[in-house]
Amino acid sequence: MGTLLFFGLGAGELLVIVLIILLLFGGRRIPELLRGLGKGIKSFKDEMKNGSGKSDGGREKED
Repeated sequence: MGTLLFFGLGAGELLVIVLIILLLFGGRRIPELLRGLGKGIKSFKDEMKNGSGKSDGGREKED
């Protein structure tokens, strides 16, 4: 059996997934998509680290 890399997927499966993504989005859009994903992850980590002071999922309470 192959080496497990990510969520139980081997190198072959990951290669097929990457090729499908490349065919769907094209080579020029992939850096843009990854940049947006990176910004989202960074924002999420910052919010988890600093907290927003709201413990109700960000919803405001009604009086």
